Amino acid sequence: MLDVEVNLKSSKPPNAAAEPMTIGQLARRAGVAASALRFYEAEGLLAGSRSAGGHRQYPRHALRRVAFIRAAQTVGLSLPQIKAALATLPDSRTPTKADWAKLSASWATLLDARIQALQALRSKLTGCIGCGCLSLRACALYNPGDEVSKAGAGARLLRVDTMR
Repeated sequence: MLDVEVNLKSSKPPNAAAEPMTIGQLARRAGVAASALRFYEAEGLLAGSRSAGGHRQYPRHALRRVAFIRAAQTVGLSLPQIKAALATLPDSRTPTKADWAKLSASWATLLDARIQALQALRSKLTGCIGCGCLSLRACALYNPGDEVSKAGAGARLLRVDTMR
């Protein structure tokens, strides 16, 4: 014979989903560092509030917003581009699947240009492998026409078109 127990209670209150998340909870759930969340908040990508004790708190839907930010970063968008995309959403709400489809379609041209730039870089790199020139002055890949010398002495950062 099986006895059935009644009046079982959950260990969480019924409105637990409405409770805000601490910065640590959000960081763990989103898989990002708490410092990244603070940075996103400072850049206007993420909004939080403060508890009575002054601790950062975030609504549950912030998980989706952080996922949106990370996905956009993964495809190579800069934080200003992500911020501009999020600003197009009504009332600064969290993006829906339809929003993501619309925004990602608008980035297709940008992504195509990056793909072309990477393919061009790969072609140059393939032609350079094994040349043994060991000369940044003569290297057509890193310093075509010795353009870097115009900026003066010292090391210079190589800025690839795909990094803008």
